[in-house]
Amino acid sequence: MRQIVLDTETTGLEPEQGHRIIEVGCVELANRRLTGNDLHLYIHPDREIDQGAIEVHGITLEFLDDKPRFAEIADTLAAYLADAELIIHNAPFDLAFLNHEFRRIQPDRPTLESVQPVIDTLVEARQLYPGQRNSLDALCRRFDIDNSNRELHGALLDAQLLADVYLSMTGGQIDIGLAADDEDQGNALATAGLADHLSSADRRPRVVRASDEEQAAHMRYLDLLAKASGDRCLWQTLEASGSGDQPRDSVIGQ
Repeated sequence: MRQIVLDTETTGLEPEQGHRIIEVGCVELANRRLTGNDLHLYIHPDREIDQGAIEVHGITLEFLDDKPRFAEIADTLAAYLADAELIIHNAPFDLAFLNHEFRRIQPDRPTLESVQPVIDTLVEARQLYPGQRNSLDALCRRFDIDNSNRELHGALLDAQLLADVYLSMTGGQIDIGLAADDEDQGNALATAGLADHLSSADRRPRVVRASDEEQAAHMRYLDLLAKASGDRCLWQTLEASGSGDQPRDSVIGQ
């Protein structure tokens, strides 16, 4: 599956008031892997940028003086987004601006959300963590993702951070708030539950050895988890310390 994690920066808050897109950042995922085929565009808006917006992203009209207009990059952006699932934090905001920009060029163009699937990570996060802060910064802190370079908003940087957040939020490696608040206590409870299950079983579970292909796929997935968690993948840490030298087996209860 091809997915595009997307973010925009704009001149203001409302496209209906004539505000325009000035930056688009896109990160491509293929089968939940970062491909490196990213897209980053700066766009001249042909209008002033609100001071409040400049304070958020730091982009000035002078900086955009030599950048193309949206009409000049529309085909490139449309081709890049085509046939992909879009992953956006607070999707209605970015989609409203993108649809507005495309319809300035092609008035009868269908909206992006009507022709391709969209995942709103803000909606997903609110379902997982009701009543908690679910801004991009808050999610980075929750998943221990380094966002120390995010002094100002930037479309490509925010898309890169959101890709890490999305992979962490949907990968099952990170605590989603169902365990105890204390991480060590939560791990101890999980371990105790497994021990109780094994001790109560009528007989020991059958051990199935992983094939070479399965082990290679496992290692690739660990590399992905390590990137998404800021090199905090416990399995890789144990292997590096010599505690992971046991054969990688799959345990199947029978």
